[in-house]
Amino acid sequence: MTALETVIDFGKLIAPAFYSVHRDIVKGGHTYYDLYGGRGGLKSSFISLEIILGMMKDRQANAVIFRKYAVTLRETVYGQILWAIEALGVSHLWEAGVNPMQCTYRPTGQKIIFRGLDKAKKTKSLKASHGYFKYLWLEELDEFGGIEEIRTVQQSVLRGGSKFVVFKSFNPPITNANWANQYINEPRTNALRHKSSYLDAPPEWLGQQFLDDAEHLKEVNERAYRHEYLGEPVGTGGQVFEFLEIRTITDEEMKQFDRIYQGIDFGWMPDPMAFIRCSYRPNHEKVYLLDEYVGRKISNEELAKEIKRRHYDDYFIMCDSAEPKSIFDLRFRDVWAQAVNKRPGSVEYGMKWLQRRTIVIDPARTPCAYKEIIEYEYDRDKDGNLLPGYPDKNNHCIDALRYSLSRIMNSWETSA
Repeated sequence: MTALETVIDFGKLIAPAFYSVHRDIVKGGHTYYDLYGGRGGLKSSFISLEIILGMMKDRQANAVIFRKYAVTLRETVYGQILWAIEALGVSHLWEAGVNPMQCTYRPTGQKIIFRGLDKAKKTKSLKASHGYFKYLWLEELDEFGGIEEIRTVQQSVLRGGSKFVVFKSFNPPITNANWANQYINEPRTNALRHKSSYLDAPPEWLGQQFLDDAEHLKEVNERAYRHEYLGEPVGTGGQVFEFLEIRTITDEEMKQFDRIYQGIDFGWMPDPMAFIRCSYRPNHEKVYLLDEYVGRKISNEELAKEIKRRHYDDYFIMCDSAEPKSIFDLRFRDVWAQAVNKRPGSVEYGMKWLQRRTIVIDPARTPCAYKEIIEYEYDRDKDGNLLPGYPDKNNHCIDALRYSLSRIMNSWETSA
């Protein structure tokens, strides 16, 4: 045990909910640590403590911390780092300044640099006079311009070292369609994702006023409470599908599905062809998306070959009845294709049927369907009011899903 570890009882400074994350960082389990959730979840406190303690243990380590806008640095991440230095009882070992905004570890000259990111390419000028930038922290991730901008920052900063620790922290935006919410649901083996809320914090750390405010909002506006305090992207009222379960569907779970349904929405260019394979569990009223095959300029012959290659000719496939020739082509190639019987009102009925059920989506298995479903929203008029009906755009996987389940949606059996 080092002298530093003897003086600092780190376990008393971080919430128990973060113990497992800390242990993972110590053993070098991951490069990326994506921390998200609601207000009072102690994400920023944990990250600032990790950076200070980590730098004091590694003489080669420097840190750079970004917010999208430079004017927000002083009252947020800069102030948070100063709090961490004070909480650890090491203020005498650090020197802080605002022109330029940085913190310097006196014994070695290691630095924490703070930057606004008005243009990601400016990160190329960042240099460490001693060691390398081991720590990178992107606070309020959703404020940045998207994953391309983040990638540019990482490529510029993460150089010259053997081990990096990248923190991304944010409170999830209200809509699932936001790029940061989509990012956090994308599987990545070298990233550890951790969600926290005020419920994970020791109550005395937050204070009674914080807790009272949370309970009051829960009583008067439960939807806003879930978003602000629990960190849930609850939507803006414009999302067509609100009952979504975004998670991994394991291989073991896949073996247990015995009610299989399949559908095809034909397309060529610019509209894609979309094939969906799913399962439905009526006792739970859940639809599980199992697989997809989506693409442009895919011939019927290629489609039939791919269906057979995946062994999906084991069940019949409900298809868009507007393409009788394509259905004939699939049947000619021994794929059991059947036309959906479209009747007046069947689209509205089918969409409402899906809306009333939970749709379970694994972004790794059905990325196109995932993107369509979370981004599918009602159209609005010039005043922002929702318009009736379902938009007929960017919904090819959704149509294929509706076709696949048409036989069980109502008494029409083949209603589209």
